Amino acid sequence: MERLTADQDEPRSRSKTGAPVDAGRRILIKAALASSVLASLRAEPLNAKGIRMAENEKNAPPARALTYDDVRSVSPALEHYTKTALLDGVWKRPELTPRDRSLITIAALVARIQTIEMPFHFAFALDNGVTPAELSEIITHLAFYAGWANAMSAVAIAKEIFHVRGIEPEQLPPVKAKPLPLNAEAERQRATQVANNFGAVLPGLVQNTTDVLFRDLWLRPALTPRDRSLITVSALIANGQTGQITYHLGRAMDNGLTASEAGEIVTHLAFYAGWPNAFSAVTVVKEVVEKRPK
Repeated sequence: MERLTADQDEPRSRSKTGAPVDAGRRILIKAALASSVLASLRAEPLNAKGIRMAENEKNAPPARALTYDDVRSVSPALEHYTKTALLDGVWKRPELTPRDRSLITIAALVARIQTIEMPFHFAFALDNGVTPAELSEIITHLAFYAGWANAMSAVAIAKEIFHVRGIEPEQLPPVKAKPLPLNAEAERQRATQVANNFGAVLPGLVQNTTDVLFRDLWLRPALTPRDRSLITVSALIANGQTGQITYHLGRAMDNGLTASEAGEIVTHLAFYAGWPNAFSAVTVVKEVVEKRPK
């Protein structure tokens, strides 16, 4: 049986330009507009919608991490390398603690907005001794070094992990806390150099770098200076931002990172940011390490 179409059912009329108009389509459009108006009249108040959305969010299942079965179904070779070269290989190298490796990995994932791996590695970090307060502060810190949207992507994943583990807001770092001591002379030298180089052209950036980053964020006590340096250097390497590595790796070593650990950061990040980013960092890291006083 031939299907009845709008052309058969309704006669065609002409538009003002003389082009034929499908009367059946006009009827459907009018009906759709009428339905839209009725729907808007029946729409529930915004506050009720907000409550309903909040309830749905609260009851939503946590983001699911990939399993070995998931990986095997697509690439048996990738599953093999994940088990052998990565989790049973680089993660067990003694040059860095499992906690340090978790910090480095989280920094790379946030820097590159790689949310698919975040559920596993956020939970793994908590199992490796990273506290909820530290994980919270890592995300805050990386908003400045990887961008706000990257940090917000991490917030969405961490929120579910915190919910599943029963982590309450009281366990997280406060907005204001007693700052860590400031190395006044080192900060004066840094601020003066940056102001002399860029202050005339970028006064706002120079001021925020001093006031918000180095005299506020870097002094927050929720992370040790070494941890902040570790995640900063890792984020820079992961994003291929070699121009900033020299200063921050030097600062990291001032904060207690060893030459062996610096090299191992690059080795670890080859897996999480790719070999090209790792080798792009090699020359800079080698130069910083070799110039350090023995």
